[in-house]
Amino acid sequence: MSSSADKPTRVQGSPMDQVSVRRANLALVLAEVRSSGPASRAAVARGTGLTRATVSSLVGELLERGLVREADFHQDGSVGRPGRHLELDGRTVAALGLEVNSRYLAACSVDLAGRTLQERRLVHDATTRGAEETLRALASLAVELIEEAGRAGVRVAGVGVAVPGPVAVATGRVHSAPNLHWDDVPVAERLRTLAALPDDLGVVVDNEANLAALAEWDHSHAGVADLMYVTGEAGMGAGIVSAGRLLRGASGFSGELGHVQIDPDGARCACGRTGCLETKVALPAALRTAAPDLLPEGEQGGPGRDPQEQAAELMRRAASGDPRTLAGLDEIGRWLGTGLSIPVNLLNPEVIVLGGYFAAVAPYLLPSAMRELRARVVAGDAALCRVTGSVFGFSAAVRGAAGVIVEEVFADPGRVER
Repeated sequence: MSSSADKPTRVQGSPMDQVSVRRANLALVLAEVRSSGPASRAAVARGTGLTRATVSSLVGELLERGLVREADFHQDGSVGRPGRHLELDGRTVAALGLEVNSRYLAACSVDLAGRTLQERRLVHDATTRGAEETLRALASLAVELIEEAGRAGVRVAGVGVAVPGPVAVATGRVHSAPNLHWDDVPVAERLRTLAALPDDLGVVVDNEANLAALAEWDHSHAGVADLMYVTGEAGMGAGIVSAGRLLRGASGFSGELGHVQIDPDGARCACGRTGCLETKVALPAALRTAAPDLLPEGEQGGPGRDPQEQAAELMRRAASGDPRTLAGLDEIGRWLGTGLSIPVNLLNPEVIVLGGYFAAVAPYLLPSAMRELRARVVAGDAALCRVTGSVFGFSAAVRGAAGVIVEEVFADPGRVER
């Protein structure tokens, strides 16, 4: 049976060109194999509404691009010669994710099935080294993984970059990143130049919390329409999924939960304002409150200190019953619950996912956080959402950065060379 997807459609009164139609159908077939595979060509034709001849041609191209493969022979319930199953392949196609954090750089490459191919983590103090030196180090990390993938016969289809701060996604420019001391930095442009990336290799830059939210939603909460991811590292931010879509806001700068003023008489924030939620609950605040010896006087995170190691030490001390740590985390939890009540009352999410160090010490934060949240939710228990720790922890943002490229490939398989 043929459907309208087989025929040229009209866009704003003009016939869509055949190349665009084919690329759209290529994505349609790949999506069907992704969701329903292993499946025969006949089953794909039924699922997409395309003719068998069209599907056969499109499958041939997807095979050439290394995006699907043929598996065992399968009798499709009809008389005649058995066909072969089609299943997602993508082992030779990788998506590269990069992350800039105030204390480290991270990289992760995954194939189209989400399998991790490479991972790197490099201690790097971006707050003192500046944007240019940090981007040079990030470019070196990208080149290393791209070259390593090439030697293994894997092509990198694109690069996603996670940065803490508001990002103009269309241009890949960081508007401001207070905890990095960056203002108006053309991350995509500089990374492309420094890593000598080819023009046809896409580079996507986005806020770290947005990307982490997408990673968590896709991996563990795909059936949830309304989710908020809250990151807790040197700063604090939120990524919001509303009605199954990332909520960016009018200018793309939504989610700056950490810079909501919560204590007018509080400490000065890295953004220049006073009493931001970030000053109460971000990792530096937790260290000052619960384990001050881990935070040298006058330093945000201690030179060369990895936030993941600091979070692990907080958890160790809490688990051993250290009174200072337990009291400190209880206080952090109360402030966190107060802060979370704002988006819960405004947005009514179904799930809040705690990332960064919040996830590591969640057992000791959540009791006081939930008590405070319950007391502040206007609609009462009916609006009280589930709060859980991240499955990816500190790697959520870099996984999300790679995941964005994976989704771009599924949206346009033609971007992968034959």
